[in-house]
Amino acid sequence: MKAMVLAAGSGTRMGGLTRELPKPMLDVGGTPILGHILGNLARHGFRQVVINLHHMGEAIESHCGEGSRYGVQITYQREERLLGTAGSVRNAREHFAGTGPVLVHYGDVLTDQDLGALLETHLNKGALATLLLHRRIGSNSVVVLDAESRIQRLLERPTPEERAAVDSPWVNSGIYLLDPSVLELIPPGIPCDFPKDIFPGLIAGGRVFGHPLEGYRCAIDSPERLEQARREFPGIQR
Repeated sequence: MKAMVLAAGSGTRMGGLTRELPKPMLDVGGTPILGHILGNLARHGFRQVVINLHHMGEAIESHCGEGSRYGVQITYQREERLLGTAGSVRNAREHFAGTGPVLVHYGDVLTDQDLGALLETHLNKGALATLLLHRRIGSNSVVVLDAESRIQRLLERPTPEERAAVDSPWVNSGIYLLDPSVLELIPPGIPCDFPKDIFPGLIAGGRVFGHPLEGYRCAIDSPERLEQARREFPGIQR
């Protein structure tokens, strides 16, 4: 099975921590964030991985190489300009030709989630897209589910007024399973994102589902969250 890890961002919110390293290479318990991600992908059968590169991508390629140290086979996709979460996957679509569901994993999301369980939900529902969801009040997204875990609405970076009008604890975790046909719906060569530009149209068709987080998850989007992960992440060998 194949996956794409989105690792091209500049990590500006990390301050000086990303002046000399890209965010996915920041250390958590002796292993880069990206190393933990690749290890979890390998454990659940996603052993062919595409990683997009932009900001200091040479550091990622130098450390990970062909991927054998983490049990995967890596293909690198360089971006001269940032294409967003969806645009990056579209840019790499040739690597996913003729495959089953494609897993998309944000490069700053540290988790030990059972990705096999996510895949089972995706296949059982006949979904076009299945999003890993977690509960968090006051996050930068809100997801509304029906009784069958079908996503009815996704608000990305809602205004306070929009957030107040929606009663749901579910938020986007930054890990998706996609039917390959979804890649053809993404406009080529144009920066765009899944939550804002692609998922709303799919949700209207009724084939986008949510799967609840069953393990640990931390989006490392600030120095404080990095320190939190260093204290808490269960994948750390202490």
